[in-house]
Amino acid sequence: MARRRAELRVFFPWEKRRGLFGVIGRARARLFVFAVLAAAFLTVVHRREENAAAIRATRATITTVWQGVSRYRADHGGTCPRGTGDLLAGGYVRNPPVDAWGRPLRLVCPGRRDPLGFDLSSDGPDGVPGGLDRVE
Repeated sequence: MARRRAELRVFFPWEKRRGLFGVIGRARARLFVFAVLAAAFLTVVHRREENAAAIRATRATITTVWQGVSRYRADHGGTCPRGTGDLLAGGYVRNPPVDAWGRPLRLVCPGRRDPLGFDLSSDGPDGVPGGLDRVE
C-alpha cells in the first residue's frame, strides 16, 4: 500500500479569504459595521435632543402665555379669557399661542387643580388631548 504524501502548500493571506468577509476584507468589514452603528447611535441621540428642544420651547411658550393670562385676569377683575384669541386681541401675547408641534395650547379656566386659577397645557408630540406626553 503506497502512502500518498500530503502536499504542503503555502498560502498567501489573500488566497485563503472566502465568503463575504473574505471578499470585502475583515478590517474593512469591521470598519463598515462600526460606521453603521455610529450613524445609528448619532441618529437616535439627535432625535432625542430634537424632542427635548421642542419640549423646552413649548414650556417657554406656556410660561409666556401664563403671564399673559395672569395680566388679563388682573385687568378684567379675575375673569378668564374665553380663549387665546382674547389674549391676542387685548395685546397680552404677541404671537398665537401654539406649541412646538404647531397645535394650539389648551386653556382651561377654572383649572382642574386650582378652582380659582387656570390650567394651561399642550397636547404634546402625539397630539392626543390629555395624553401621557402632554406638556404642562
